[in-house]
Amino acid sequence: MTAAEIASTERFGARVDAYVRARPGYPDAAAAMLGEVYGLGPQAQVADIGAGTGLSSLPFLRAGWQVTGVEPNAPMREASRIWSAQFAGHRSIDGSAEHTGLPAASIDLAIAGQAFHWFDPAAFRREVLRILKPEGALALLWNSRVHEASAFMQGYNELLLAHCPEYRAKWKGDDVGSKYADAMRVVFGTADYRIDAFANQQTLDREGLIARLDSDSYAPPPGTPAHHAMIDDARRLFDAHAENGVVHLIYRTRVFHARPARSA
Repeated sequence: MTAAEIASTERFGARVDAYVRARPGYPDAAAAMLGEVYGLGPQAQVADIGAGTGLSSLPFLRAGWQVTGVEPNAPMREASRIWSAQFAGHRSIDGSAEHTGLPAASIDLAIAGQAFHWFDPAAFRREVLRILKPEGALALLWNSRVHEASAFMQGYNELLLAHCPEYRAKWKGDDVGSKYADAMRVVFGTADYRIDAFANQQTLDREGLIARLDSDSYAPPPGTPAHHAMIDDARRLFDAHAENGVVHLIYRTRVFHARPARSA
């Protein structure tokens, strides 16, 4: 791995607890849709690439498929092994998007949930084509916040813009379809990928909201003055909008999927 690749795979190591507690999951309906479109049977083999703590694996495990989580960060792999012990069809391995370590032509569906922007698109494409069976498919999943859904959602985005310089520098709206269109075109090749969307949300108490902020790689690290300022504003935001002790983060889960073209 290059120094940049090592940095990207390790940057979540100190955020695992917050990630497990407060990151949004993915709707079971997304897995059901992919199973129907690509005819996935009960023994389907799914590779969750950049699996992190395994949140993106859950809908596919609940559907009854065999899921291999590919994740280079050791604390995240360990977190996924703890909760996933209830699923006989799950395993977690040390690997990257560009070098999964999976056998050739062994996977029916490769997925990446929220991790695609860390990948090298061309190298990821080569690896996906290597591990997929001839009729295998690729799906990229994102939870995008719906900022216009409520005053709280608008305030949450303003909080991130105010306190997270990396988020602010990259902010171009949450249209991942536009932001990553070039990279997706590399990965899918000449195949026309389909886009499906599903409603999704999180319900968080005050500490859950703080954990959600701390789970983001671009958030100031705990113990720093910038972090204290962010949390102070987050508590004020929560107090202004909470009902019955909770707030709701509203998402639109979008799934970009196709059988990648074998020729670019």
